[in-house]
Amino acid sequence: MAETAAALRTVAHNVRAARIRAGLTLEELSRRAQVSKGALVGLEKAQGNPNLATLVRLADTLGISVSALMQGSPEGRVRVVSADDVVPLWTGERGSEARLMLTTSGPAPVEVWRWRLEPGEEYPSHPHQGGVVETVSVTSGRMTLIVDGTEHIVEAGRTATFDGDTPHTYRGSGTEACHLIMTVHLPPGPAPAS
Repeated sequence: MAETAAALRTVAHNVRAARIRAGLTLEELSRRAQVSKGALVGLEKAQGNPNLATLVRLADTLGISVSALMQGSPEGRVRVVSADDVVPLWTGERGSEARLMLTTSGPAPVEVWRWRLEPGEEYPSHPHQGGVVETVSVTSGRMTLIVDGTEHIVEAGRTATFDGDTPHTYRGSGTEACHLIMTVHLPPGPAPAS
């Protein structure tokens, strides 16, 4: 419980700092990210329990990575992260999960995710900001990747890449859990004003 409270305080601080850096009011961030103002006020006070979709929308709108919202101070030149030390940001009813392992630094950061998709379980993702590119590499099992309404089967040993600015869904398919590594390549700079 203490770890969850500390993580929420870190997210609260990082959301507020990124919002101020971007010169956005709570109202404007709420409108652009399609997150209620009440939820944002609560989040900046380290209250509530934001879900993955909310964090993705906020990060996209603020022009930063999801993990930039979640990370504290840098720990040094080399970071080694264990999946067991990272809390899943999404869990499905059948046991699927997504863990954001880390985000690289630099002008165009890359998020590295570990996913497990149980057969028949899916995660629909909102479109990201323009310039986001996702890559999924299936290490075991099989998934159906749906991008802009078209289904693509990705089996173990295969990798798919696509522009993340269209609706997309990840679905476990086959008879066993699908394990995959996903990278999300973020464009440099802040998100364009809309």
